[in-house]
Amino acid sequence: MLVKRILTALVLAAAATAAVLLLPATYFSLFIALITLAAAYEWMLLTDVTKLGSKILFLLALIVPMLGVTYWTVLLELTSEAMEWPEIKDYSDALEWFVILPVSFWILTMVLIRKTSPQLLSMEFKPRFKAFIGWMVLLGAWMFLSKLRAYYGTGMVLYFLILIWAADISAYFAGKTWGKEKLAPEVSPGKTVQGMYGALASAALCGLGFAIYGWLTANEPAETQDSSLRFLGGLVWTDMLILSVMTVLVSIYGDLFFSLVKRKKGVKDSGNLLPGHGGILDRVDSVIAAAPFFYAGILLIGRIFYS
Repeated sequence: MLVKRILTALVLAAAATAAVLLLPATYFSLFIALITLAAAYEWMLLTDVTKLGSKILFLLALIVPMLGVTYWTVLLELTSEAMEWPEIKDYSDALEWFVILPVSFWILTMVLIRKTSPQLLSMEFKPRFKAFIGWMVLLGAWMFLSKLRAYYGTGMVLYFLILIWAADISAYFAGKTWGKEKLAPEVSPGKTVQGMYGALASAALCGLGFAIYGWLTANEPAETQDSSLRFLGGLVWTDMLILSVMTVLVSIYGDLFFSLVKRKKGVKDSGNLLPGHGGILDRVDSVIAAAPFFYAGILLIGRIFYS
């Protein structure tokens, strides 16, 4: 089972890395959109959306905003011409404010799972509420991972993915080796506090490694640097280290959130598409939670630095 899991993880990591490095921003966004829609289908299975009309409506509720975000500047241009309202172009950054919603949700989720996970398991939620939560977290993950690639370059996306992958691996082996105290036993009995510490330690090392890499490449000509390094050239590297650790902490509770949803449904995995890993949601649950938080951190650090 472990061998199958490792082989699947290597194939997925290679595919994701190739997509980040080789695909233009628009095609990378499309690639992420397809994964998001597959995850949305699994979310519907977990939340008992069985009617065909409801499934189509949920998918359309994701696809239409995806198109709107992708062509946002074009829409503003058309609106400006049609309404003779040139000032509307000043709202090109308005979509950035949407990051507040998923970030707030994941911070609240961390607190609730840590403090009240037994109560959450016993609570019943209305179908519309579950649909909204799924829509919000999936759209947020797609949107801000796409924006991370478009605005900050391949290097930043690759760092984000390595950060999450390293945390997952470290949590697994630290938990297996030293794990004694359960992190959230009612939700996911296999996860331990020691595993969480292993993940956070790997995040700190990733942040340190990013700082060293930035320092080594700081004197390279601007035209040869990745856009993410040009952006971070003057940043305080401790900010990046703290953001890395906090992002991994959010990713851990993103994993626990989807474990809670699966436990309420009475299933172990969200699907069986990926050998040794279950479904799409089982593989990208950490990324879904971490992407908006990481993007918000990069955005905030950049605005503070350049203000």
